[in-house]
Amino acid sequence: MKRCSWLTPLAVACLCASSPLALRAHDGHGAAALGVEVTELASSSKEWDGRTLPRYPDGQPQVKVLRITIPAGVRLPLHWHPVINAAVILKGALALELVDGSTRTFREGEALIEVVNTIHTGRALGTQPVELVVFYAGVEGSPTTVLTTTAQPPR
Repeated sequence: MKRCSWLTPLAVACLCASSPLALRAHDGHGAAALGVEVTELASSSKEWDGRTLPRYPDGQPQVKVLRITIPAGVRLPLHWHPVINAAVILKGALALELVDGSTRTFREGEALIEVVNTIHTGRALGTQPVELVVFYAGVEGSPTTVLTTTAQPPR
């Protein structure tokens, strides 16, 4: 039996390659044939304010994933992120605001590519808390968020 164990993956690959399902960008692993659905929530080289994302810093990569709950009506203190990060709003609505007054609101089910090295704040809109999952892509030893009052971070 072991001498033919390579035939099964080969057969699956051939079937998937000849199927229209193989044309899906995220289905290189054949999951669509199993009923798996993939929905792209965000894909961009730009931050939510339209600026190009910075290069990744040198160092040992570190990914951090946080689930954050912001109580209804709460405005976060001014802060900035020295690392690239993205979020998905699970519940509620979150208004993000830059110090120049630019604002964008993200609602349940939406994803965002956060601003990097830019001072901003966020506010939970409405009467329910905002729940989100944030994915940070930085390097070991680098903070994900820096609180500030006046200084503009390096760009």
